Amino acid sequence: MKVLPQALLDGLEGVVGFDKEAFLKAHELPAATSIRLNPRKDTDSFTNAEKVPWCSNGRYLAERPVFTLDPLFHAGTYYVQEASSMFLEHVLKSVIADRKGLRVLDLCGAPGGKSTLIASLLDDESLLVSNEVIRSRAGILEENMTKWGYANTWVSCNDPKSFRKLKGYFDIIVVDAPCSGSGLFRKDEAAINEWSEDNVALCSERQQRILADIWPALKQNGTLVYATCSYSTEEDEDNLDWLAEQYAVSNVELPINDDWGIVPTTSAKASINGYRFYPHRLQGEGFFLAAIKKLDDSGVVKPVKVRSVHDDKVFQQAKTLLNNKSWACVEINKNEFCVVESVHEADWHVLKQHLYLRKVGVMLGAPAKKEWVPAHDLALSIDRSDKLPTLEVSERDALLFLKKEQMSIEPPVKGWYVITYKGHALGWVKSLGNRMNNYLPKNQRIRMDIDE
Repeated sequence: MKVLPQALLDGLEGVVGFDKEAFLKAHELPAATSIRLNPRKDTDSFTNAEKVPWCSNGRYLAERPVFTLDPLFHAGTYYVQEASSMFLEHVLKSVIADRKGLRVLDLCGAPGGKSTLIASLLDDESLLVSNEVIRSRAGILEENMTKWGYANTWVSCNDPKSFRKLKGYFDIIVVDAPCSGSGLFRKDEAAINEWSEDNVALCSERQQRILADIWPALKQNGTLVYATCSYSTEEDEDNLDWLAEQYAVSNVELPINDDWGIVPTTSAKASINGYRFYPHRLQGEGFFLAAIKKLDDSGVVKPVKVRSVHDDKVFQQAKTLLNNKSWACVEINKNEFCVVESVHEADWHVLKQHLYLRKVGVMLGAPAKKEWVPAHDLALSIDRSDKLPTLEVSERDALLFLKKEQMSIEPPVKGWYVITYKGHALGWVKSLGNRMNNYLPKNQRIRMDIDE
């Protein structure tokens, strides 16, 4: 039996939606398993799965499979995400409606759940910057965004204060803030031992610093989405009141269905709406979210006047690798090229002045003497040309490819091929006629044994 911190339980007495007996009982039950489908990489594997009510692509699974041994997971056809946090889809659909050409920041992006969700909702003219301050976690974020395959999702690795100079740049900023983690108690028992009232206070202070750092980057009349996986009011409603004290804001009330089990709440002083998720009221973990409109004006970052850096000579070599769009071909590192949609080249010039960008657009690879050496990023991109040679493989061979071990198939004629499983790309091989070289990045190979 889990023993939850008494100080937390005492602090939640009187908080809207809290029921101590039901709350404790829910923590003795297993957490629900949920995934979210990639709308640009269709799969029929979860046709009969129960839908998450507030997310069109969210699905509950009856049991938790071994995701590491599912090639479709590595192909980016779905993302394993906790259902409560999928509420972000409903929020964004409510606040952005049919607006196009948005600039969106997911400030605390790793490992990628909210960023892949946001990417799925944006039009091609919009741009998502998915940021993570911790370098090791930024690598995981980049890997997951590569699997998802969207060109208009860029990955950065920066401290929140780095965004201060990007005044008025973003229409929407999502801050899923680092928190004391009480909402994770059912999934992660270690979080119980790490929780303390002192840590709640420290997290609240840190959350306020983060919000102050990124506030100038939000446009006037832009929307801040603030979220935590904490039940504590100090990290939730109290921070909404802090924002209202510091800045000119207006409330955003979201439409929700009564049968969803989500509990509406309001902050004590400014009556800012928030939404609480309790595991005894719905199929999901502890979560808090609020949307706030910014009314004050921080100014606007000056556009950069530069010539296009599109390298048409290189692009002519590589354009057959891509679907037909308006692309700008950019040299990222020496002899390494990517493409960004032409409408985003101006963003690249602005953002690279202030941010460390780990991933921009679609990495193409590098020209060699007699061929083009394609990047792994390109294989998983939804903008990869559907005319490129592919090798469709069995589930076992797909797993052998992902382990970087020898597959059972005979090498085809010489050339580059995309390995696919059920029509979805996993990466590149190069056939030499008598053998094949596997170009899956070493850090992405799976180490789990394959059952015979």
